[in-house]
Amino acid sequence: MASLKTKTYKLNNGLDIPAVGLGTWQSPPGAVRQAVVEALRAGYRLIDCAYCYANEEEVGQGLADAFAEGIVRREDVFVVTKVWATYTTRCALGLDKSLKALGLEYVDLLLVHWPLLMNPEGNDDRFPKLPNGERDIIRSHNHVDTWKQMEQLLGSGKAKGIGVSNYSKRYLEQLLPHATVIPAVNQIENHPALPQQEIVDLCKEKGIHVMAYSPLGSTGGPLLTAEPVVQVAEKHGAKPAAVLLSYHLARGSTVLAKSVTPERIRENVDTLLELDADDMQKLNDYSAQLTREGKLQRFVYPPFGVDFGFPDKS
Repeated sequence: MASLKTKTYKLNNGLDIPAVGLGTWQSPPGAVRQAVVEALRAGYRLIDCAYCYANEEEVGQGLADAFAEGIVRREDVFVVTKVWATYTTRCALGLDKSLKALGLEYVDLLLVHWPLLMNPEGNDDRFPKLPNGERDIIRSHNHVDTWKQMEQLLGSGKAKGIGVSNYSKRYLEQLLPHATVIPAVNQIENHPALPQQEIVDLCKEKGIHVMAYSPLGSTGGPLLTAEPVVQVAEKHGAKPAAVLLSYHLARGSTVLAKSVTPERIRENVDTLLELDADDMQKLNDYSAQLTREGKLQRFVYPPFGVDFGFPDKS
């Protein structure tokens, strides 16, 4: 449905963010460049990337190809990147490194990737480790200090908007009293097996837009076979993936669809559905049941050894 493919939301900073974007996490080297071109050709207008993914140069090449071919102009594409945990005391430098890799003068949205600091002088630029193999984390760091740096970046013209990622209700409640600029977005893992309703509700109340990653339940798409998802898909004569992506649009969130396969990239935006109240009731009942049984599933949780305040992990 074309209307869903081109759907946008208004952020609290006045910018329009597309409802569907291409995710680039764990996309294999050598495949990302073409995936970006294919996505833009298929009608995607949001590309989500991050310094940590170590593939921003390829993303940048894909963007450059699409600009050169006249598929899109720079101002037509909403580009998101994230300040990685080794740069949370050096946000300006983190942003500059991403811009250089992407070959861009600005990003539309810059997020704090995770609310922690890994040793900026550690033995690796992205994943510094201690001699015992644990992540090298500076535990005295306060994530609010990172946000103060993010706010200062807004005047640079290098980031049109700022937001957070992987923020729990607890961490948002720690941040908001000190924020002069309310985050435009909170990007979180989100799907029927991890609705994170307490975060979604707080974000809605504060005017923070939710962006969902791992909508199929991360690698291998474990949620594609969940019974309620399959039932809703059958009712619409659609595939389970279409239901899982459309779930977020029905919730008023932006969703990131990740693929490097041209057919799948196109299918993800061409088969979006208008889920009705009954469909959402079925999916929400499933979420509620998993919550009651203590069977919520979080698929993305790096071994930081930090309590980020998520109820299923605290």
